[in-house]
Amino acid sequence: MPEKIMGGPVPRRGGVFRGRAGSGVSSAEGSTHRTRYVLDGKLTPAPPGIAIADALRFAEQTPAGMALFLFPKPNVTQIAELATAWDLHPLLVEDLLEAGQRPKLERYGDVLFIVVRSARYLDETEDVDFSEFHVVVRPAGIAVLCQDGRWIDGSDESTLPEYSADAANPGDDTLLDNEALLRLGPEAVLYRLLDAVVDGYEPVLRGLRIDREQIERQVFSGDAAVAERIYRLSQEVIDLQHATASLTDVIAALRSGFERHAIPDQLQSYLQDVADNLMRVSIRVTELREALSQILNVNATLVAQRQNEDMKKISGWAAILFAPTLIGAIYGMNFDSMPELHWALGYPLAVGAMAGLAATLYVIFKWKKWM
Repeated sequence: MPEKIMGGPVPRRGGVFRGRAGSGVSSAEGSTHRTRYVLDGKLTPAPPGIAIADALRFAEQTPAGMALFLFPKPNVTQIAELATAWDLHPLLVEDLLEAGQRPKLERYGDVLFIVVRSARYLDETEDVDFSEFHVVVRPAGIAVLCQDGRWIDGSDESTLPEYSADAANPGDDTLLDNEALLRLGPEAVLYRLLDAVVDGYEPVLRGLRIDREQIERQVFSGDAAVAERIYRLSQEVIDLQHATASLTDVIAALRSGFERHAIPDQLQSYLQDVADNLMRVSIRVTELREALSQILNVNATLVAQRQNEDMKKISGWAAILFAPTLIGAIYGMNFDSMPELHWALGYPLAVGAMAGLAATLYVIFKWKKWM
């Protein structure tokens, strides 16, 4: 039975992988996968059209060799080819065909399957876009499948330039530029991917914090539309919290298997750094969620206070209008036995009583700050 660390399914939402800027890899034309070799820590394009099984066989027979397969927009045929070439477990193949999953980890013998969800912030719509990646790791090989056809920098897979080893700048902070790390095997690529995913959460948090500050100003300015904005932002924060919490479980499972799977010390230290960064992100997400909850409570209190003030004004005016209405209603009955009806000053006295009573009530309510 496979070993699992997993979360439940999530609603499918489009998005892109927002990791570190730039990349030493590219997507394919259409939905064709790309194959790369990592030889002695250096990324090299594989011959065009090479089969997945042949590329893996070459990497296994080459000292310090590794085959890297990139699927910018995998289809059923490509997944079937990968499953046949790597002899993947049927349950793993089923997961590769199923999008909309939370981060999870499963082991099938010497094959490791991981789901990660990256995020980016869309300032125009104040939305958090998520992208789902399936990663399959085995000795001398790693396959990365992008479920929505987008890649490292958010570009569509058909628009990315072809990778060129001559164009790679070792000083760039990119996903596959650390030769010393890549010499340690496919796990190094996986850990670099996780690092880039976690780094991508930082700009998302910055965007959400800016929204929170704007919402605070709206709340105290009395903007009636702020409640809807609070609810929408809270939903984005909850989605981000689910992604980070599930990823925390995945990294914990990876760390628990260090000794069993003989992970080099350098990779252990690298993943520890990723775990520390993710912990800081998780704390900030939790703080942001709590802050939004407090803002919602403050807004509800202010709305209740404004409604109470409005009710005071309405009640005050109703009382002011009720006094002359009562006098007018009494004298409007026109009974013959009412002596005031025959007084010469009856009418001006009645009108004066109405005005005086209304003015007295107005002064009282004004003094009590009801008006």
